[in-house]
Amino acid sequence: MRVIFMGTPDFSVPVLDALVLAGHEIAAVYCQPPRPAGRGKKDRPSPVQQRAEALGLLVRHPVSLKTAEAQAEFAALGADVAVVVAYGLILPQAVLDAPKSGCLNIHASLLPRWRGAAPIHRAIMAGDVETGVCIMQMEAGLDTGPVLLRAATPIRTTETTIELHDRLSAMGAELIVDALRQLPDLQPEPQPEEGVTYASKIDKAEARIDWSRPATEVDRQIRGLSPFPGAWFYLGGTRVKVLASKLAEGEGAAGEVLDEALRVGCGEGAVQLIRLQRAGKAAQDAQTFQRGAQIAAGTVLSKG
Repeated sequence: MRVIFMGTPDFSVPVLDALVLAGHEIAAVYCQPPRPAGRGKKDRPSPVQQRAEALGLLVRHPVSLKTAEAQAEFAALGADVAVVVAYGLILPQAVLDAPKSGCLNIHASLLPRWRGAAPIHRAIMAGDVETGVCIMQMEAGLDTGPVLLRAATPIRTTETTIELHDRLSAMGAELIVDALRQLPDLQPEPQPEEGVTYASKIDKAEARIDWSRPATEVDRQIRGLSPFPGAWFYLGGTRVKVLASKLAEGEGAAGEVLDEALRVGCGEGAVQLIRLQRAGKAAQDAQTFQRGAQIAAGTVLSKG
């Protein structure tokens, strides 16, 4: 098929690769414009732009698709279908209608649960035991379109957002290739009205660890916000991110370090900190971190 691909971050790259490998003709790749990054704040192309240019594909990164000119350029590509995954711009109706078979979105949840911007983070933070990927026919609403295909996967008890992100990206790449192969025969399934939840964008204010909460919630917060923005606490006035954790045996005051292995008491139960990162430093496993930090049992970690 003649495909317009629309995506921007790392999550989208395996999907582009899968479409190319499957033999589809990529008419153009749309992604967000380069953004200032790094210490020098120089414009850096997105992961999708870098990959598309390496593949020799036509790349476009309009600031908006709302102008008549942008919409005409999109329509002139004569695509059979557009594949959209974490693109980052709202698609006007004229864009949705331009490809012969419309626009298909790869969404990293089991719709209608977790419509919106941060479905992977929210699934882990909510304690969901299962998530997955949906191929959805796009319409004007926020992730409200009918679902063409879906695939489910369990969420592992120690899984972080980045680990689940990589698994779902690979699942989405495989599922969209299947969807395009079967497209004429697929029956769009309207989403039920029951069970709708919204995965609002992650706010950095959510990242501070409140040790008075139950250990199950603290553990989900740590894993759900890893690696970005990273759940954190203060140690001697320095912010420390916790990038991995697990539930642990033990009881203690909220924020109390129970032993040198970094088991920490919570409002109920305890968590063990597995991977940490001091501000401005590289991430370390708990044992390596402790060689420098030497946090003694009985220390109470501050939340701010």
